[in-house]
Amino acid sequence: MDNNLQNVLLYLKENHLKLVTAESCTAGLIASILAEAPGSASWLECAFVTYSPEAKIGCLGVRRETIDMHDLTSEEVAREMAEGALRISRANVALSSTGLAGPSNGNSDIPVGTMCFAWSFERQASVITFSETRKFNGERNHVRQAGAEYAIGRIWHYHNELLQRSN
Repeated sequence: MDNNLQNVLLYLKENHLKLVTAESCTAGLIASILAEAPGSASWLECAFVTYSPEAKIGCLGVRRETIDMHDLTSEEVAREMAEGALRISRANVALSSTGLAGPSNGNSDIPVGTMCFAWSFERQASVITFSETRKFNGERNHVRQAGAEYAIGRIWHYHNELLQRSN
């Protein structure tokens, strides 16, 4: 386990953050990475892998209109995935990923390697969500790995942004 991951896990533990993941293109890789370290039950609540639109709708409450209007690879869908996972779990932070890992983009105009992420935090009876889109280069599994590591590494950033807003 690398130092960056150790630092994130320590941050989760020290800040009493319990995470739920809602993953599409990373297919559970984020949760798997987080579970590599002993004691993962103290920071990992549960994980959802929702590849199909129907799974995103049925399991996480993503609205069909959001998918139709913005595409599966969109920050809007990532946000609804994270917020849905947070709502149906006992976690206080959610991380979602959706995107096109490749090798092709099918009929989409979205470039291969594009991933959308969202981080939702429960804060004083409300939910605050941050999202962003990134493009990663390489073959399919390299894109998935890079996306998972990126998403994990941004947890502390958005949690700190949330704390600054609260002050």
